[in-house]
Amino acid sequence: MLLINYSGLLVETGTDEAGRGCLAGPVTAAAVILPHDFTHDLLNDSKQLSEKTREKLRPIIQEKAICYHVTNIEPEVIDEINILNASIKAMQQCILNLNPVPEYIIVDGNRFKPVNDIPHSCIVKGDSKYLSIAAASILAKTHRDDYMNMIHEEYPMYNWKKNKGYPTMEHREAIRKYGITKYHRKTFRLLPEQLEMDFGLDYIG
Repeated sequence: MLLINYSGLLVETGTDEAGRGCLAGPVTAAAVILPHDFTHDLLNDSKQLSEKTREKLRPIIQEKAICYHVTNIEPEVIDEINILNASIKAMQQCILNLNPVPEYIIVDGNRFKPVNDIPHSCIVKGDSKYLSIAAASILAKTHRDDYMNMIHEEYPMYNWKKNKGYPTMEHREAIRKYGITKYHRKTFRLLPEQLEMDFGLDYIG
């Protein structure tokens, strides 16, 4: 059973991100403030749920939440500041867009940087412990999936509709065959042999 509150304060937000380990597409974060009486039997860590269940929960979370916000950080920024900082930046931007301003932040994982001196706690596997983090994980995942489905139409050869930008064998084979796009993270190890071979990947504009 997931818990509704960590801090004991009235206005607490949970935040999480999706897409950190991908080769292409944004890293997407969400922050959610839930009412204290919110419950839902299906709500859990988004990685433990089917796509169908996530899609079912998304409108319920968005309707029932006191407030929520979702932010994408694009590949150029990820390449510039690295994926950890980009993930934290995405979560921070979500929190700055919440109204009311949260009194406390609970973050999935073990790394974060303060936002406007709001106290926070990092909770490893927080998305399987606290409802607001689980809700944030679902919003981040479903919004990011929508984005990847959209850019799949532009570059269908990478099959982002299926792999969502993750480093599947199919995705790597497409990079090998077609090169990279504006949506690829150029500082990531896109192909296994990149460390052994000195070659540039072609760029599809």
